[in-house]
Amino acid sequence: MDTPERPGFLRRCVRALGLLRWTSLRLRLVFVFALVALTAAVSASGIAYWLNRNTVLDRTQNSALNDFRKSLEDSTRSLSLRPRCAELADAARQMAGGPQNYAVLLVAQGSDGKQCVASTDTDLFTLKTVPKPLQTAVNQKRALDDGNRVPYHMYWQRKELRDTPYLVAGARMNGGGPTGYMLKSLATERQDLNSLAWSLGIATALALVGSALLAQAAATTVLRPVQRLGHAARQLGEGRLDTRLRVTGTDELADLSRTFNRTAERLEQRVEELSGREASSRRFVADMSHELRTPLTAITAVTEVLEEEEDSLDPMIAPAVKLVVSETRRLNDLVENLMEVTRFDAGTARLVQDEVDVADQVTACIDARAWLDAVELDAERGIVARLDPRRLDVILANLIGNALKHGGSPVRVSVRTEATEDGEDLLIRVRDHGPGIPQEVLPHVFDRFYKASASRPRSEGSGLGLSIALENAHIHGGEITASNSPDGGAVFTLRLPVGIPAAGPAEESDTGTDAGAGTGAGSGTDAGTRKDAGSGTDAGSGSTEGRGTETRGTEGGDGR
Repeated sequence: MDTPERPGFLRRCVRALGLLRWTSLRLRLVFVFALVALTAAVSASGIAYWLNRNTVLDRTQNSALNDFRKSLEDSTRSLSLRPRCAELADAARQMAGGPQNYAVLLVAQGSDGKQCVASTDTDLFTLKTVPKPLQTAVNQKRALDDGNRVPYHMYWQRKELRDTPYLVAGARMNGGGPTGYMLKSLATERQDLNSLAWSLGIATALALVGSALLAQAAATTVLRPVQRLGHAARQLGEGRLDTRLRVTGTDELADLSRTFNRTAERLEQRVEELSGREASSRRFVADMSHELRTPLTAITAVTEVLEEEEDSLDPMIAPAVKLVVSETRRLNDLVENLMEVTRFDAGTARLVQDEVDVADQVTACIDARAWLDAVELDAERGIVARLDPRRLDVILANLIGNALKHGGSPVRVSVRTEATEDGEDLLIRVRDHGPGIPQEVLPHVFDRFYKASASRPRSEGSGLGLSIALENAHIHGGEITASNSPDGGAVFTLRLPVGIPAAGPAEESDTGTDAGAGTGAGSGTDAGTRKDAGSGTDAGSGSTEGRGTETRGTEGGDGR
């Protein structure tokens, strides 16, 4: 039962040691320091071991060989050319009794004509112990010349017997006499070299640990200012423009901190300046829109009277009256749209949510604008979502009106739901059969006042319809996307959450100015009339002719 808790305990221990707070740069720095220290320590230790090993072995070897040469000469000088085996054994014991403590093996032709072999250690050192190449080299007679004045020389070789290293050497007496071999144990030297190796290994480990500690100290010294700079940069990115770094020292990091502080100060000044200008611009638009509403109300009333008396007007005056009426309506729509935009910019736009049957809402929007003959509706009944009916009507009026104005018949509206990780989304697709949206225009269709053709600066719309529709989708927590269908025509997709919590306090209705859902909305298309496919390049606004009530922000699609 304790096993599942063990990983969590280990993670807590690791956090306690601070290992999880190590950045990758810190790890790389420690690794590089450790690698450099390890390389240097191993190289130094290897060189030291190699030099000491050669020194120890050469000293022991030279001392033993010199003693063996002298002892061989002294001990065999008194022997006859064909000594007896007993005399040969006495000479071997005399040679082995020296301070070097090595075993001796003497080989000679005895007085009886047989080979006589005398060894001071018959268990370990016999003639079979001596390597054959060494015996061959010792007994090989060399030609005499200026560089070689004696026919026989001493040879040596290292050999391991019974897991112990030995030095085996041999020489033959020049001028006749026995051949002598020596076996010198190197166990003491190996023990000394092993102790040296352990000492060098411990020194290497200590150097590695020391380098890691030095790397940690260096990383802390170098990376702490960098970490403070990163933290300050994150705060600056989160909008805390008054963030500053404490500068100490005169090194490169201090200069970087000063540069950051100067940059943050200039950025703060620039943002304050731009925020002031933006606030002034918003106040100007809002004030201008409010100021225009009063005279527009009077002008609208006059134009309605003139429109009612249109049949009784002089034929010469009637066209001018129609122009005044249409332009007054267009100006009224523009002012209402600007008022709506300022609400979004100021963050004062709120939702008035209700449980809405989406199919009924779409049908009401189409029927209110007399678009039933021009729109094919494919909506499942029973799809209920918590939405703001008026804002949904604004979105639908703009998307459908845009398709009718700039697309080709028929315009198809489909309503579906789609399961997502967070629940369920409402999908409303509006597709026309026109030429579609040019690729260079697609990224800008929701921009304010965007017109796809610079040659047509004036149009029926203000260029705000789709941008207002997008803002209304955003305030619901949704999105609108534009694309081209593979079969031709443009497709606008509205995606909204089926059920979202109420977003703040409800907005008070502006009675007399903001129309509710289902009222006549200007979409840039007269009821029952269709524009040529792809004829427009900018959005058209305005109310449906013959309807006395207008819905704010319901102009046709922008940027196509």
